[in-house]
Amino acid sequence: MEKELYDQMDWAAIEEIVYSESAEPKNILGPHMTDSGMLVQAYLPGAEKAAVKLTSTEKEYPMELADESGFFAVVIPGKRKRAYVLAVDYGDGQIVETADPYSFGSIYKEADLKKFAAGIYYDVYKKMGAHRITLDGVEGVSFSVWAPCAMRVSVVGDFNKWDGRCHQMNCIGDSGVFELFIPGLSEGTVYKYEIKTRRAEPMLKADPYANYAELRPNTASIVWDIDKFVWSDEKWMTQRRKITKKEPMSIYELHLGSWMRKSLEVTEDGKEIVGSEFYNYREIAPKLADYVKEMGYTHVELLPVMEHPLDASWGYQVTGYYAPTSRYGTPDDFKYFMDYMHGQGIGVILDWVPAHFPRDSHGLAAFDGTHVYEHADP
Repeated sequence: MEKELYDQMDWAAIEEIVYSESAEPKNILGPHMTDSGMLVQAYLPGAEKAAVKLTSTEKEYPMELADESGFFAVVIPGKRKRAYVLAVDYGDGQIVETADPYSFGSIYKEADLKKFAAGIYYDVYKKMGAHRITLDGVEGVSFSVWAPCAMRVSVVGDFNKWDGRCHQMNCIGDSGVFELFIPGLSEGTVYKYEIKTRRAEPMLKADPYANYAELRPNTASIVWDIDKFVWSDEKWMTQRRKITKKEPMSIYELHLGSWMRKSLEVTEDGKEIVGSEFYNYREIAPKLADYVKEMGYTHVELLPVMEHPLDASWGYQVTGYYAPTSRYGTPDDFKYFMDYMHGQGIGVILDWVPAHFPRDSHGLAAFDGTHVYEHADP
């Protein structure tokens, strides 16, 4: 390694990255201006070679291997930051080009973090979790999560072979909010957070703010675009605002998974198997609406539809408050159910369970190694 580059390396910080113990990897990874030019550092476990390719000229600058585990660095002459992509060779004969996750700014403003700290950021779910966005003209997914007592948080999934070293998230000051924008990811990406506690123990956690999750027994979160569904319930929403306290309500309470199920009769190897399975949100909507109207009810009240690991809990042991359970379909299927019920003049009430935390390791309990969401005394 050239002495000029060597002298600019913060070896203690590099060690934090290599051992995946850094809460603020952006302090070293990504582009940083120095007296010699733009210093670009990247941690790419498994890579054999890497280069910085300027988007304006397509000129490539080979990166030097500073640590054999995959830490690369290069200084590009100039007095200003320039847009670039990383060109990475993982030894399979193909060069992978990607925007550098650590070259993008934060999606949070100072006012956002102040509201969150004060407990009055009532629509923080629009930023927390996983959201498909475009940053600086690059499409990808923005991840953020609150884990104030974690040593380090990473996004892991099939896209990085579930390797917590690859996409270490950046903690914003003392907010406890970790975030990272990962270019190129799309809807349907399966992911979790790998959280390393202060005891240096790694844990895999589902996203508390995810909008969709894998069907049990799988437990990962799924990136989902919740804005693409087209609603048609304007008439109902307008009418709802005019309802007075004097108008009668008749509420039918039910659990979607047991109210009605499909019967199955399958012959396999000469044996008859009789059982049942859940209806999809779209399938059960017209059946429920017909029954409710025939019986004279004005509303249905659904036992919790939030994601939960155990069927027998009826939804009361919640692992994801912002994700309708995948037992009955996708978030869009659930929106269809709501839209259909409103179209039939039926109101929908959702049971909400604020404090039932299952001990499943992927859930909210001891989320960052401490009792962040639940009380310490069970």
